[in-house]
Amino acid sequence: MRERGDIRMERLSRFIFTAPSWPRSLVIIIALGLFIDLALLRAKVPLLFFGTCAFTVPALVAFLTTRPLVRILGKDLSWNRSGLLSFSAVVLGIIVTALAAVGSDSGFLLPITYATSLGVILSLRMPVLVAIADYRLHRMIVPSALQSLAGLGAGYLYFGPEFLWWAIGLLLIFGMGSSIFIWLIDHPLKRSFGVSGLSFLNALIAHITDGSKTLEGFFRDIGEEVTVPQVSVVFSRQGRPNTVFTAPNVHPGPMGEIGSANLPKMLHDSFSEEVFVTHGCATHDFNLVSEDEAAKIATALKSSFGDLTFAEGASRSFRSRHGSVGILTQRFTDSVMMVSTRSPERTEDIDYNIGIAIMAEGHRWFRDVVFVDAHNCMTELSSPVLPASLIGTEYYRAALAALEEAAGMPLEPLSVGVSHQQLPFTRGEGFGDLGVQVLITAVGEQKTAYVLFDGNNMHEGVREEIQAAISDLVDDAEIMTTDSHVVNTISGRNPIGLAVLPELVIPHVRSAVMEAILDLAPAEVAGTTTWCERLNIFGSQRIVQFASTVNVLLIFIPPLSLGMLILAFVLSILMFSVIG
Repeated sequence: MRERGDIRMERLSRFIFTAPSWPRSLVIIIALGLFIDLALLRAKVPLLFFGTCAFTVPALVAFLTTRPLVRILGKDLSWNRSGLLSFSAVVLGIIVTALAAVGSDSGFLLPITYATSLGVILSLRMPVLVAIADYRLHRMIVPSALQSLAGLGAGYLYFGPEFLWWAIGLLLIFGMGSSIFIWLIDHPLKRSFGVSGLSFLNALIAHITDGSKTLEGFFRDIGEEVTVPQVSVVFSRQGRPNTVFTAPNVHPGPMGEIGSANLPKMLHDSFSEEVFVTHGCATHDFNLVSEDEAAKIATALKSSFGDLTFAEGASRSFRSRHGSVGILTQRFTDSVMMVSTRSPERTEDIDYNIGIAIMAEGHRWFRDVVFVDAHNCMTELSSPVLPASLIGTEYYRAALAALEEAAGMPLEPLSVGVSHQQLPFTRGEGFGDLGVQVLITAVGEQKTAYVLFDGNNMHEGVREEIQAAISDLVDDAEIMTTDSHVVNTISGRNPIGLAVLPELVIPHVRSAVMEAILDLAPAEVAGTTTWCERLNIFGSQRIVQFASTVNVLLIFIPPLSLGMLILAFVLSILMFSVIG
């Protein structure tokens, strides 16, 4: 299966890193300056304190002034990132200036290479600040030039007034080259999507560093409206709040608190009833552009609960399989609930069209068809299941067989038990805010447990370990995850059972299952299908298109940046030739 754009986008997370603490960067900057001071003591014509004055002092000036200036301009830059940028510029400047050692007999070469290093430092700082602070280049020109401007003072001190003319000319050449480079990497995304790619990068970094939601504005600009069905089964028990088992056909992504990443909790908290928000059939194309869109789903659900007709009766649960796909199915009067998985093979997002096709087939026998992707086996980051693919066809055929069998199942009295427990684990460990929910259905002597973790998928084999651990309490069980992306910053790989060992999770699951069993009481059931209208989502193939554009840019950025530097060096040589 070819790798889709949403997976490529998640793998871009390797370019995201945390800047080291600013004291560490400053210590290295000072140490490098002192090292150069000592090395130059052996030179034929010693330059006292050249390392400190030419590299350390300009870097410290840039470090101390860049962040306050960026904040005055209405954006933010952490001290750690400012320190790392100053340190990186020092290293690059030293490397370029050290070219003078090749021609140590020429007293003219050191001023030239140092002046060139100031231009190179500017060409580094400009695209970095435009990317991490403010995509508007005209606002970042002065903050970008601070380190080089401070270096002009050191050059004047050591090489005289003539140095200023060379250095200023080089700063103009490298500045123009860097401006062209920034335009070249920003233009493709602006042309394709009508938005600035650097603006997206600003918003992404702001989200990662301080939780900003400005990314939602970007997604809203590229999104489109859709109307999708959402099917629920509602259980009513006398004297107790209703319990809702629902399957949204939008995707809980893309990451953190952005879009619908925390959709399960948002929907759960919108109701007084206990709501199980499972994972329906949707890929990253169906991410909501902002969390405000979740309110539309909650409103549609509430309106559908107003005229429910409850009835007694449910079938015993049963399992069916076609190829690699297994389904746990249970009939509730004129509704049916199916939970699908491919575990122990990977279980990944199922395309919306596959779910719609299954629901349409199910309407031959049932009014309401709840089809759930258990999302409970992650082996690696992988592409979603698409229509007409081998796996997609297996889902369709397995569901069709299950529907036919369910239509002939006899109905018996139903009891339902519910529990909801918070877990002592964090988002960073793969667990979302809702913890674990358990729904027990008891029909005759058979007890079936539907265990729902708030998280993004489950590590390979963990589902089977949990099933085995509760096999003495229930006759059958399926372990699901909500696919909440609140546990991810950008990468999609943080499944339940990877950071926290299963044996630490199982006691909590057993406790929740036993609590649900004790809560069993006779229940009536009603199904409902509602249409969630005019939801703003990322849009069909938008993630693929965006990721493809970004990946092409990543291929061309290294040779493009090298070409711009070579051009700037050539122009510099020509300038010095004319002066000479």
